[in-house]
Amino acid sequence: MHGQSSTDLLAKVSQFAQFRALSLTTVAFTISFAVWTIFAIVGVEIKAELGLSETQFSLLLGTPILTGSLVRLFMGIWADQYGGRPVMFVVMIASAICTWLLIYAKTYEMLLITALGLGVAGGTFVVGISYLSKWYPKARQGTALGIYGMGNVGSAVTKICAPFVMVAFGWHMVAQIWAAALAVIAFVYFFGTKDEPELIERRRTGAKPKSTAMALSPLKKLQVWRFSVYYFFVFGGYVALALWLPRYYVGAYDLDIKHAGLLAASFSIAGSMFRAVGGYLADTIGARKVMYLTFIVCVACCFVLSYPATDYIIHGIKGDIAFSLKLGFWPFTAVVFCLGLFMSFGKAAVYKHIPVYYPDNVGSVAGIVGLIGGLGGFFLPLAFGVLNDLTNVWTSCFMLMFVLVAIALTWMHLAIQHMEKARHPELRGPKYFPELDHTPSR
Repeated sequence: MHGQSSTDLLAKVSQFAQFRALSLTTVAFTISFAVWTIFAIVGVEIKAELGLSETQFSLLLGTPILTGSLVRLFMGIWADQYGGRPVMFVVMIASAICTWLLIYAKTYEMLLITALGLGVAGGTFVVGISYLSKWYPKARQGTALGIYGMGNVGSAVTKICAPFVMVAFGWHMVAQIWAAALAVIAFVYFFGTKDEPELIERRRTGAKPKSTAMALSPLKKLQVWRFSVYYFFVFGGYVALALWLPRYYVGAYDLDIKHAGLLAASFSIAGSMFRAVGGYLADTIGARKVMYLTFIVCVACCFVLSYPATDYIIHGIKGDIAFSLKLGFWPFTAVVFCLGLFMSFGKAAVYKHIPVYYPDNVGSVAGIVGLIGGLGGFFLPLAFGVLNDLTNVWTSCFMLMFVLVAIALTWMHLAIQHMEKARHPELRGPKYFPELDHTPSR
């Protein structure tokens, strides 16, 4: 691009302008995420009204996630080409309209179709990533994008507030209030923010935006798809559990929807509010170390959570000894909180990599990573429902999560080993043990 460099452009940007862009974009993403996960609460009442099976219920949960995932790639490209501000506004208004239309859906099939339209709210994430990455230098992008990612707390807003509205006025009122809030925030965002400095400079110089083919070129690299697998677990798994946990608490622990929503909200809060901490850690100690820490802790948490309630009988010397292993809902909530906490670190660390490795294609790379991660939010709730129907074991969802995080950790470690050996060829040879290179004295 002709004109000034990105560094020169950012040198002229005031801290207030950066703060305004970050704060309003984060608020916009928060309400979008609250709408995107609305079925985590209203879906429980819809399930009872329509007599849905576990599989049908999980499909309803995941349908908005599917749309929000599939549109992310092209929304990221459009944000790079035309600017994040107008794209964000259009997406939020479209989602608000579809959310309002939920009240007119009378059948399961109509709900699924409307949920597809509502799901475009999930595309706002990559639009915001593309927009905000152009407001901050590389050294501060991890922290800024981590703060922005705290908008995931929108799912906690839904879990805390929606049950009370639904119990008092019914699920239709939830849809109406959430739709109205999304539309209002869309206008506040559009008129309260400005176009990113790079877009303004491009217009000034008459430079053409990057073509779609050029934007998609980084997708040929295996590294992009490896980042996507990481995000499939840390974000897709987060979304899946954020949707599934209210139902899990109701079924596994026999709680009412209000208490289930509040307890599930603790996971959503852990998985979102600490994302800024993950971004700061990625800026300071490095994203790779944060990813290792994330996956190791998540492996341990998923193993504990996946163990089903079991009764044991040991045939002792003087008779049988009986005992049970079961995770009560308070210990369960504590472990789930820990899982969400480290997922939030991992989400920030993954997106710290993207502007560093692909500074000229943030939108498209963030789009494909977000797409694959979002697909996790669609397929995993569906898989959870199917596993419940097939195994009749509540903890089967965490068994699947354990397998996924183990695969991600293994692939990451092997890839890092391969890169280190390419950088230091001496590591490829046999290990050298100097203590063995002499004849022991007799």
